[in-house]
Amino acid sequence: MALKKYKPNTPGMRYRTDTVRDNLSKGDPERSLVTSLKKSGGRNSQGRVTMWQRGGGHKRQFRIIDFKRGKHEIPATVKAIEYDPNRSARIALLFYGDGEKRYILAPDGLKVGDKIMSGETAEVNVGNALPLAKIPLGMALHNIEAIPGKGGQVARSAGTYVQLLAKEGDFALLKMPSGEIRRFRLSCYATIGQVSNIDHNNVSLGKAGRSRWLGRKPHVRGVAMNPIDHPMGGGEGRSSGGRHPCSPWGKLSKGLKTRKKHKSSDKLIVKKR
Repeated sequence: MALKKYKPNTPGMRYRTDTVRDNLSKGDPERSLVTSLKKSGGRNSQGRVTMWQRGGGHKRQFRIIDFKRGKHEIPATVKAIEYDPNRSARIALLFYGDGEKRYILAPDGLKVGDKIMSGETAEVNVGNALPLAKIPLGMALHNIEAIPGKGGQVARSAGTYVQLLAKEGDFALLKMPSGEIRRFRLSCYATIGQVSNIDHNNVSLGKAGRSRWLGRKPHVRGVAMNPIDHPMGGGEGRSSGGRHPCSPWGKLSKGLKTRKKHKSSDKLIVKKR
């Protein structure tokens, strides 16, 4: 998928780029698969801001995505490839043989009219979902289950994929986009192919207003604040903070390990990134 540039009719359009959307289906989303989406503005249940620089943005509707691919051995036809404002990837609308409709993450190369299926007997084609035990080595995969039957949790953003390296006993070795090699159970389902909208990371927003459309507010530096608002604020004239970079609550922001120990998950890591 290529990028398109705009004529610089305004300063904000000079550096703006976007992905070409000629291959997307026109029309409204499937009404039965759409729900309302409530915004939190970065606030928790007590009304306090727990995630800074969040709020506003364009009104959206949430598309219900089938990450489980649980309709096994039932063929489906791709009726539309659509834009989803809630994620970086494109989504595909499926019409199953029994009349049910579902959205899935659209892999790169999937087209309207293609036939796809999930299950152990499905062919190894782009868009089909199979257990890792049935997938040949070297394949690019996405939407991979971390726990069998829970639904895909790994490699769901635009352009990402995971490579199947080997199979050992009850586990498969997968190379993650970060370079980490991790073990997954062979009974976990995965979808063949790379996630669509590969050029998403190359898009230039072009102006601050487009960032506000996405719900991102301006990011204010701590050194630009007053001492009451941030530990690095204040000082006579412009300062660099006078201390190691930290959060508004004094925790170091560079080098401090914040990841909690996941004993059940860490033992599955074969090679760290």
